[in-house]
Amino acid sequence: MIKKIISRLGVYFLCILSFFPLSVLYVFSAIVYIILYRIFGYRRRVVRENLINALPEKTTEEIKIIEKRFYKYLSDLIFEIIKMNSISEQEIRKRFIFKNKEQVQAYLDKGQSILICSAHYGNWEWGTLGIGLNFSADHYPIYKPLSNPVFDQWFREVRSKFGNKLIAMRQTLRALQASKGRPSIFSFGNDQAPSKDDSHYWTTFMHQQTSVQLGIEKIAKKTDQPIFYFRVNYIQRGYYTVDCIPLCLKPAETADFEITELHTRILEDIIRAEPAYWLWSHRRWKHKPKNDIN
Repeated sequence: MIKKIISRLGVYFLCILSFFPLSVLYVFSAIVYIILYRIFGYRRRVVRENLINALPEKTTEEIKIIEKRFYKYLSDLIFEIIKMNSISEQEIRKRFIFKNKEQVQAYLDKGQSILICSAHYGNWEWGTLGIGLNFSADHYPIYKPLSNPVFDQWFREVRSKFGNKLIAMRQTLRALQASKGRPSIFSFGNDQAPSKDDSHYWTTFMHQQTSVQLGIEKIAKKTDQPIFYFRVNYIQRGYYTVDCIPLCLKPAETADFEITELHTRILEDIIRAEPAYWLWSHRRWKHKPKNDIN
């Protein structure tokens, strides 16, 4: 009961905080950066280890620069996500611009459903809101529920603005069945590590043996729905663009793991070009293949 009360107070505080303009929230962000990075060193060992292993070509000084930029961006991202509670449709349209989206909409206009693949790069949460605003079809973001039910409910409500219909991972197939007969968009974040038991496919990603989720490939090959990769580009503080890239338009004709390799290589190129905006604090490589002697 006490935990629930504290959680509700936390949600109430976030709701109030969200009504501050972003210019003020970014001042708070600068303070949080000092707390996270300088004082407490939040997951600093994880971030440093991930950066060193993923970017071996970088010098120690370059790694430190990327690390600081990541924490500054992470602090901004926290407040941008909080702002989602009160952000307006007009502001999302201004700050999150979708480029070359006509090909995506052309499929939807023909009654064809599509799949979207993306990653935890840049502000993926604003991207979820933007998809709901920019495309005339039901949008089903696939998400992993939070362990705290109070915060999970708040996030569901925030993410469901502008017509989004959140679907928990385990309910994906059921939602696909229910959406048959009308054009829909299912969006997947495919850079999270599968559980140890679900690590069925391994590949080299950022110089490391990495297990990759196969969900979007399995669904695409079964439904033959075209896949687009939504590449988020950080422009400046609080402003982003998205490139809508055709990843695979005829999934049923692909070889096993071909789709998985396609989206993995795109993300690898994105990270190498601008590494500071990926979620380095995530324990992406906590699982190892069985034959890894390390």
